[in-house]
Amino acid sequence: MPASKSPEVARLPAGKPATINDIARLAGVSKKTVSRIINNSPLVRKDTREKVEALMREVGYTPDPMARGLAFRRSFLIGMVYDNPTAQYIVDMQYGALDALRDSGFELVVHPCDSRTPGYIDGVRRFVQQQKLHGVMLVPRASEDQALADMLAEMGCRYTRIVSAAFDDSDNRMIVTHDREGAIEAAEYLLHLGHRDIALITGATTYRSARERTEGFVEALARRGMVVPKSRIIEASYSFESGVAAAEQLLAGRNRPTAIFCGNDEIAAGVYKVALRSGISIPRDLSVVGYDDSPLASRLWPALTSVRRHIRDTGRIAAAALIRSDTVALPVASVRPHLIVRDSCQPPA
Repeated sequence: MPASKSPEVARLPAGKPATINDIARLAGVSKKTVSRIINNSPLVRKDTREKVEALMREVGYTPDPMARGLAFRRSFLIGMVYDNPTAQYIVDMQYGALDALRDSGFELVVHPCDSRTPGYIDGVRRFVQQQKLHGVMLVPRASEDQALADMLAEMGCRYTRIVSAAFDDSDNRMIVTHDREGAIEAAEYLLHLGHRDIALITGATTYRSARERTEGFVEALARRGMVVPKSRIIEASYSFESGVAAAEQLLAGRNRPTAIFCGNDEIAAGVYKVALRSGISIPRDLSVVGYDDSPLASRLWPALTSVRRHIRDTGRIAAAALIRSDTVALPVASVRPHLIVRDSCQPPA
C-alpha cells in the first residue's frame, strides 16, 4: 500500500510538478527561506530545514539549476574544457568531477576544443558566457595555455588547472599530477630488473605531460650513467595507432631493445600488437611499461605494468575546489602517481 499523502500535499493540483512557491506555501515559510535551504545556507533553523526538506522529498520537488542560476545571476553549472585524444582519460576525469558534484546542486557540462585552431579561446569564452558558468575545470592540453587562463580571470570566472608539473601561476589554481615522478619510478624499476637497452615511445611533445615523462625517464637513466640514443626515442601521439607505428620501427630487425617505456597505455597496446605479430614474447623477449593505469592495462595479456595517476581523484579535487565558498582561496593540490607492477616485465634474457 502506498503511503498516504499529508493534508498539505493532497491540496496540490494533480499531475502538475510542485514549484518553489508551492513548497513555501505548504511549509508556511517564505520563498526566500526555501531558497536558502536549497542552497545550504546556514541562516535557517534546523527544525525549519528538516520540515521543508521532508516536504520537498514527499512531493518529489527538484530545484531547476537554470532557475537557481537566474536568481543568483549565475548558473549552478561547472564546465570542463578539454583537448585530449584519449577517451578513457576524459571519462575518468568526468566521473571524478561528478563524484564531487553529487548532492551539491551543481551539474557538469563539457566543452571539447582543439587548442591548435585559431579562435578556440573565443569559443571557450562563448561557452562560459552562454552557460553562465560558476567555474571551469581546465584539462590538458587546454590547462597549459596561459592565454586561456588569463581570459577566464579577466571574465571573473573561477577555474582550476590540471597540470603535469607546477609552474608560475599567481592565482594558485593548479592540481599537479607530477608526471615526472611517475616516469622516474618506471625507469628505476626497469633498471632494477637489469635492463640497459631501453627505448621510449613518448606522447606528442606539444603536451607538457609528454615532455615531463620523457625528461624524468631519461634523467633517471642518466643518473646511472646511461644515455638513451635518439634512435631509441620515438614521438607518438598518445594513440593506439601511433604506438603501432612506433613499435614497428623499434622492433624491426635483430637490434631490438629489451624494454620499452610507453607514454600511455594506448601506446603500450600498440606495442603489444606489433610484438604478437612479430613473434616477440612479452615479457620473455620484451618488457613493456605503460602510463595512466587505465582499465586497458589490466585487460591486456599479459597484464600491463603501468604508472597509476589517479585520474578520477584528480577530477574530483578539481571540481570540489570550484564549488567551495567564493571567499575560499584555491590552493595548489597534488595527486602523486605510483607504479602498479603486473606481468609485462621481467629481467632481460
